[in-house]
Amino acid sequence: MRSAEVRRDTKETQIRVRVNLDGAGAAKLATGIPFLEHMLDQLARHGMIDLEVEAKGDLHIDAHHTVEDIGITLGQAVAKALGDKAGIRRYGHAYVPLDEALSRVVVDFSGRPGLEYHVPYTRGLIGEFDVDLVHEFFQGFVNHAQATLHIDNLRGVNAHHQCETVFKAFARALRMAVEPDPRAAGVVPSTKGTL
Repeated sequence: MRSAEVRRDTKETQIRVRVNLDGAGAAKLATGIPFLEHMLDQLARHGMIDLEVEAKGDLHIDAHHTVEDIGITLGQAVAKALGDKAGIRRYGHAYVPLDEALSRVVVDFSGRPGLEYHVPYTRGLIGEFDVDLVHEFFQGFVNHAQATLHIDNLRGVNAHHQCETVFKAFARALRMAVEPDPRAAGVVPSTKGTL
């Protein structure tokens, strides 16, 4: 089983993330941020990973530190679960619609962190959730998963739909990229021989 557990403790947050990349899509989430939990549930279900996230943060200030640190810790856990990345597909991509909204996500577990994030939200809040924090989540993820990630919301009117298509497309792209490639079992998918 390609699984890992990572803890991150700072003066602002205490985070525990456990992932099983060969899971069944189960999620156990306790973050104090209901909308983020809804998005993480999409990630688990559509990425077919088992995901546990426990987070306590300085929500009396705002959700910024908690959301960012969950992204960081998730990135660390995925990187740890992947190990040397031998035998994975490495690249993944997905288009996901939800009613009027459509997003595309492409990921490369290249060993080089990079984020291209283009999501023109139609409003700044989804309920009480600040949409700017989605960028912080993914920036934390790529920095610590050592992945390149391109996220494009191609259309959308409803901000909830826009965000949900981003997370679902990320889930599907992640699933594709970390899948074992039966044609390249045990081989690191790089001409360098390492990622």
